[in-house]
Amino acid sequence: MFDNLSERLARTLKNLRGQGRLTEDNIKDTLREVRMALLEADVALPVVRDFIARIRERAVGKEVMTSLSPGQALIKVVKEELIHVMGEANEELDLAAQPPAVILMAGLQGSGKTTTTGKLARWLKERQNKSVMVVSADVYRPAAIKQLETVATQVGAEFFPSEASQDPVAIARSALQHARTRFADVLIVDTAGRLHVDAEMMDEVKRLHKELNPVETLFVVDSMTGQDAANTARAFNEQLALTGIILTKTDGDARGGAALSIRQITGKPIKFLGVGEKNTALEPFHPERVASRILGMGDVLSLIEEVEQKVDKAEAEKLARKIKKGKGFDLEDFRAQLQQMKKMGGVAGMLDKLPGMGNLPPGVKEKVNDGDMARLEAIINSMTARERQRPELIKGSRKRRIANGSGTQVQDVNRLLKQFKQMQKMMKKMSGGGMAKMMRGMKGRMPPGMPF
Repeated sequence: MFDNLSERLARTLKNLRGQGRLTEDNIKDTLREVRMALLEADVALPVVRDFIARIRERAVGKEVMTSLSPGQALIKVVKEELIHVMGEANEELDLAAQPPAVILMAGLQGSGKTTTTGKLARWLKERQNKSVMVVSADVYRPAAIKQLETVATQVGAEFFPSEASQDPVAIARSALQHARTRFADVLIVDTAGRLHVDAEMMDEVKRLHKELNPVETLFVVDSMTGQDAANTARAFNEQLALTGIILTKTDGDARGGAALSIRQITGKPIKFLGVGEKNTALEPFHPERVASRILGMGDVLSLIEEVEQKVDKAEAEKLARKIKKGKGFDLEDFRAQLQQMKKMGGVAGMLDKLPGMGNLPPGVKEKVNDGDMARLEAIINSMTARERQRPELIKGSRKRRIANGSGTQVQDVNRLLKQFKQMQKMMKKMSGGGMAKMMRGMKGRMPPGMPF
């Protein structure tokens, strides 16, 4: 998300950094470019106008004029205003209620409510240590109930069964009673997709809300609809008291207009971002971290949190001990490292969080293909255990066999072996700890050249 906006802002602000001091003229030129970048990102026009006005008010004032580095000061102002637009700080779920705390999921059809229900259930179980029950009150979409049952099984949440012939309010009432008897901490109710102009369907969700009295009413919306997402959320909020927004499909949204528009248009906070198809692909929304990503400063905190959550510490320590003992780094270890990377969303998922990625030449990020990691793993899987432990054995006929077994070419096997040798050299230089050690070393640091 924000790829196009980040690129435009980086180019615009880079041009300004060469200025000896800020004047009304060069601020005007710069803000015109920033305005165009935001409009191209499909940020709502009222939000853009307010954003530019606030920056202009601060930039031409004493705060910047007395600065020793005016260009850096303007970037600081832009970052602070981005944070202001998106909501200052992360707003957590309010689950302070007599269990079960009820979360009602609402939104348009196709916005991703059911998969997001599963992701949220998993997040609550793993990050908040909550026991979670889910129920579907969607009696209109074929197979909706079965889909939620499948998702619940995948994430380890308890599923309360329902039937398409039942009344949604009756389903919700029964699920709430059952959740109480099961001492569930949280009950998540997945509802049918509906339009805010459909009076009958809106009346149904209002009755559900009255019956359940949820602590959280979350509006699930597709980020790729841009500022329409913000307008739809506002229309829903006028009829149903929302407590927050979950933006889905942000991994496919290169513009980011929804994230920059929703808070100001609806007055409601974005609480989570859906960042992929996997049931682990849900991130709490931190405005400051997102602002850093937009300006190409990375998001090291989120990256460290991912390492803490997803890297197998026992495996990392085992590899560290092995290398310290001088036993070397083999293809079994290389495969384990690839699998760890996959758990963290692959290389593409990490790029936006690394500082300085905004300075990559055009097209470099597009060339990153996590399918290559799957191909490397398939090649290693086609080797014998002995070959993985002693890669030097892999010669002509063995390479052909491995290529055939993995559905690849011999040159792909050669490429893997070359990459493995490079990784082997790097591991020899490190005293141990692998990827987890590298990430710990990044904590609290920003690379040279960051504006502040």
